[in-house]
Amino acid sequence: MSSRVLCAPLPSVPFLFLLLLAAPGARAAGYETCPRVQPNMLNVHLVAHTHDDVGWLKTVDQYFYGVKNTIQHAGVQYILDSVISALLAEPTRRFIYVEIAFFSRWWNQQTNATQEIVRKLVRQGRLEFVNGGWVMNDEATTHYGAIVDQMTLGLRFLEDTFGTDGRPRVAWHIDPFGHSREQASLFAQMGFDGFFLGRIDYQDKQLREDSLEMEQVWRGSTSLEPPTADLFTGILPNMYSPPQNLCWDMLCRDNPVVEDPRSPEYNVKTLVTYFLKLATNQGQHYRTNHTVMTMGSDFQYENANLWFKNLDKLIRQVNAQVSVPTLW
Repeated sequence: MSSRVLCAPLPSVPFLFLLLLAAPGARAAGYETCPRVQPNMLNVHLVAHTHDDVGWLKTVDQYFYGVKNTIQHAGVQYILDSVISALLAEPTRRFIYVEIAFFSRWWNQQTNATQEIVRKLVRQGRLEFVNGGWVMNDEATTHYGAIVDQMTLGLRFLEDTFGTDGRPRVAWHIDPFGHSREQASLFAQMGFDGFFLGRIDYQDKQLREDSLEMEQVWRGSTSLEPPTADLFTGILPNMYSPPQNLCWDMLCRDNPVVEDPRSPEYNVKTLVTYFLKLATNQGQHYRTNHTVMTMGSDFQYENANLWFKNLDKLIRQVNAQVSVPTLW
């Protein structure tokens, strides 16, 4: 999954971000585009994303075009426009996208030149599709036939458009209200390597954090011979939102990163200290030395520059806290 990786000596700070990507213009497939990680450090994966409901308070067209923003401010066409521009501005930036119902509509409105630019971003792993269904389907009241149909529709679009470069390797159900064993079984049989959940009962989450069971291999079926329906499953730490005080979208109110020490608003030292403590505490709920921070939320990144500019600053300032040189 596309992320920018922060590493720290275990179990203490300082931290080191590693920004290791396929070289711009190079062709790499699948996991070859992932940043390298350090086995003896805490690896914090910053995942830039937007959660775009395909119908909720507004219709699909209203969400896509940004109509009736008095009901909810959302314009998916502008999100995709802005994200692509931000990725092109800085080659270390990465982004994941989920809802193919919106992406395919946006794609069909682009010029051939823009489409080729996006293909290159996908090829380099800088724009990655996760889940890949037409929508992020419900799990409680859906029929398996409808799930298969809508996943087929989205995955077929990605295959026809990007070939194997666009193949999602991770299932991403961050917002359904409840989860079913059969959904995990279906995803395993579809060939996904992992499955990430966001919204779970708070009591369940607390128990999993205390017992270090935020990650597991889910056996989705008792009738299918293992490992046919086995799937690595992870629970995201903040449902799917950014950590508190680290939301830099136009819809958020958190303070930006101010690097200039001459400014009365200078806040880097405080922010970096807070981030290091937050990451260390979060990592203690997982058995491995990997943890995720979801940097995005509902219909965010309409002005992607706000998010990426502050993430770039955070990465730069955390890197400056250690003497180990950044590896490229």
